[in-house]
Amino acid sequence: MNHVIIYTDGACKGNPGPGGWGALLRSGTAEKELFGGEAETTNNRMELTAVIEALAALKRPCRVTLYLDSEYVRKGITEWLPGWKARGWRTAARQPVKNADLWQRLDALVQGSGHQIEWRWVKGHAGDPGNERADALANRGVPQPGRM
Repeated sequence: MNHVIIYTDGACKGNPGPGGWGALLRSGTAEKELFGGEAETTNNRMELTAVIEALAALKRPCRVTLYLDSEYVRKGITEWLPGWKARGWRTAARQPVKNADLWQRLDALVQGSGHQIEWRWVKGHAGDPGNERADALANRGVPQPGRM
Protein backbone atom coordinates (compact mmCIF):
# COMPACT_ATOMS: atom_id res chain seq x y z
CA MET A 1 0.00 0.00 0.00
CA ASN A 2 1.35 3.42 -0.94
CA HIS A 3 1.81 5.84 1.93
CA VAL A 4 0.27 9.24 1.23
CA ILE A 5 0.67 12.27 3.47
CA ILE A 6 -2.18 14.75 3.18
CA TYR A 7 -2.56 18.26 4.60
CA THR A 8 -5.99 19.90 4.36
CA ASP A 9 -7.43 23.27 5.30
CA GLY A 10 -10.49 25.43 4.80
CA ALA A 11 -10.89 29.20 4.69
CA CYS A 12 -13.87 31.50 4.83
CA LYS A 13 -14.12 35.27 4.42
CA GLY A 14 -17.00 35.88 6.74
CA ASN A 15 -18.73 32.87 8.28
CA PRO A 16 -20.89 32.39 6.26
CA GLY A 17 -19.34 33.97 3.22
CA PRO A 18 -17.08 33.11 0.29
CA GLY A 19 -14.93 30.14 1.20
CA GLY A 20 -12.17 27.93 -0.11
CA TRP A 21 -10.59 24.57 0.57
CA GLY A 22 -7.11 23.28 -0.11
CA ALA A 23 -5.23 20.00 0.06
CA LEU A 24 -1.61 19.01 -0.39
CA LEU A 25 -0.96 15.32 -1.16
CA ARG A 26 2.52 13.79 -1.00
CA SER A 27 3.66 10.29 -1.88
CA GLY A 28 7.40 9.77 -2.10
CA THR A 29 8.70 12.63 -4.25
CA ALA A 30 5.34 13.26 -5.96
CA GLU A 31 3.13 16.14 -4.85
CA LYS A 32 -0.35 17.19 -5.88
CA GLU A 33 -2.15 20.41 -4.93
CA LEU A 34 -5.95 20.68 -4.96
CA PHE A 35 -8.18 23.66 -4.21
CA GLY A 36 -11.62 25.03 -4.87
CA GLY A 37 -14.30 27.16 -3.30
CA GLU A 38 -17.90 28.25 -2.96
CA ALA A 39 -19.51 31.68 -3.07
CA GLU A 40 -21.59 31.22 0.12
CA THR A 41 -20.43 28.68 2.67
CA THR A 42 -18.97 28.22 6.15
CA ASN A 43 -15.50 27.45 7.43
CA ASN A 44 -16.58 24.01 8.71
CA ARG A 45 -18.02 23.08 5.30
CA MET A 46 -14.73 24.05 3.65
CA GLU A 47 -12.70 22.04 6.20
CA LEU A 48 -14.87 18.98 5.45
CA THR A 49 -14.74 19.53 1.68
CA ALA A 50 -10.93 19.68 1.75
CA VAL A 51 -10.73 16.24 3.38
CA ILE A 52 -13.40 14.78 1.06
CA GLU A 53 -11.69 16.08 -2.09
CA ALA A 54 -8.25 14.91 -0.95
CA LEU A 55 -9.43 11.37 -0.19
CA ALA A 56 -11.53 11.23 -3.37
CA ALA A 57 -8.40 12.08 -5.40
CA LEU A 58 -6.72 8.81 -4.34
CA LYS A 59 -7.17 6.20 -7.08
CA ARG A 60 -6.55 3.06 -5.00
CA PRO A 61 -6.42 2.07 -1.31
CA CYS A 62 -3.57 3.83 0.48
CA ARG A 63 -2.06 4.17 3.92
CA VAL A 64 -2.88 7.81 4.67
CA THR A 65 -1.51 10.17 7.29
CA LEU A 66 -3.93 13.09 7.22
CA TYR A 67 -2.97 16.35 8.94
CA LEU A 68 -5.71 18.88 9.62
CA ASP A 69 -6.11 21.89 11.90
CA SER A 70 -9.86 21.34 12.35
CA GLU A 71 -10.85 19.67 15.63
CA TYR A 72 -14.42 19.73 14.28
CA VAL A 73 -13.49 17.38 11.43
CA ARG A 74 -11.05 15.23 13.44
CA LYS A 75 -13.40 14.70 16.37
CA GLY A 76 -16.40 14.33 14.07
CA ILE A 77 -14.84 11.46 12.13
CA THR A 78 -13.05 9.77 15.05
CA GLU A 79 -15.52 10.31 17.94
CA TRP A 80 -18.96 11.72 17.09
CA LEU A 81 -19.89 9.98 13.82
CA PRO A 82 -21.00 6.60 15.25
CA GLY A 83 -23.44 8.32 17.64
CA TRP A 84 -24.81 10.56 14.90
CA LYS A 85 -25.47 7.57 12.68
CA ALA A 86 -27.06 5.57 15.52
CA ARG A 87 -29.40 8.50 16.26
CA GLY A 88 -30.43 8.98 12.61
CA TRP A 89 -28.08 11.95 12.00
CA ARG A 90 -29.10 13.72 15.19
CA THR A 91 -26.80 15.13 17.87
CA ALA A 92 -26.91 13.97 21.49
CA ALA A 93 -29.27 16.94 22.04
CA ARG A 94 -31.55 15.49 19.30
CA GLN A 95 -30.80 18.37 16.91
CA PRO A 96 -30.06 17.68 13.23
CA VAL A 97 -26.31 17.24 12.60
CA LYS A 98 -24.96 20.30 10.80
CA ASN A 99 -23.35 19.53 7.44
CA ALA A 100 -24.84 16.02 7.46
CA ASP A 101 -24.56 15.87 3.65
CA LEU A 102 -20.79 16.30 3.83
CA TRP A 103 -20.40 14.00 6.85
CA GLN A 104 -22.28 11.29 4.94
CA ARG A 105 -20.00 11.75 1.90
CA LEU A 106 -16.90 11.60 4.11
CA ASP A 107 -18.18 8.54 5.95
CA ALA A 108 -18.89 6.74 2.66
CA LEU A 109 -15.39 7.61 1.39
CA VAL A 110 -13.69 6.43 4.57
CA GLN A 111 -15.74 3.21 4.81
CA GLY A 112 -15.67 2.29 1.12
CA SER A 113 -12.17 3.30 0.06
CA GLY A 114 -10.02 0.65 1.69
CA HIS A 115 -7.72 3.41 2.98
CA GLN A 116 -5.99 3.05 6.32
CA ILE A 117 -6.25 6.60 7.68
CA GLU A 118 -4.41 8.10 10.62
CA TRP A 119 -6.04 11.41 11.62
CA ARG A 120 -3.53 13.90 13.04
CA TRP A 121 -4.39 17.34 14.37
CA VAL A 122 -1.85 20.11 13.77
CA LYS A 123 -2.05 23.64 15.17
CA GLY A 124 -3.06 26.04 12.42
CA HIS A 125 -1.04 29.15 11.59
CA ALA A 126 1.86 27.88 13.68
CA GLY A 127 4.52 27.46 10.99
CA ASP A 128 3.97 23.82 10.01
CA PRO A 129 5.03 23.87 6.33
CA GLY A 130 2.36 21.42 5.10
CA ASN A 131 -0.42 23.18 6.97
CA GLU A 132 0.75 26.58 5.71
CA ARG A 133 0.65 25.32 2.11
CA ALA A 134 -2.84 23.85 2.60
CA ASP A 135 -3.93 27.20 4.06
CA ALA A 136 -2.51 29.07 1.06
CA LEU A 137 -4.33 26.67 -1.30
CA ALA A 138 -7.60 27.17 0.60
CA ASN A 139 -7.22 30.93 0.27
CA ARG A 140 -6.54 30.51 -3.48
CA GLY A 141 -9.86 28.68 -3.71
CA VAL A 142 -11.92 31.51 -2.20
CA PRO A 143 -14.03 33.01 -5.00
CA GLN A 144 -13.11 36.62 -5.71
CA PRO A 145 -15.67 39.16 -6.89
CA GLY A 146 -15.74 39.06 -10.68
CA ARG A 147 -13.74 35.80 -10.85
CA MET A 148 -16.61 33.31 -10.59
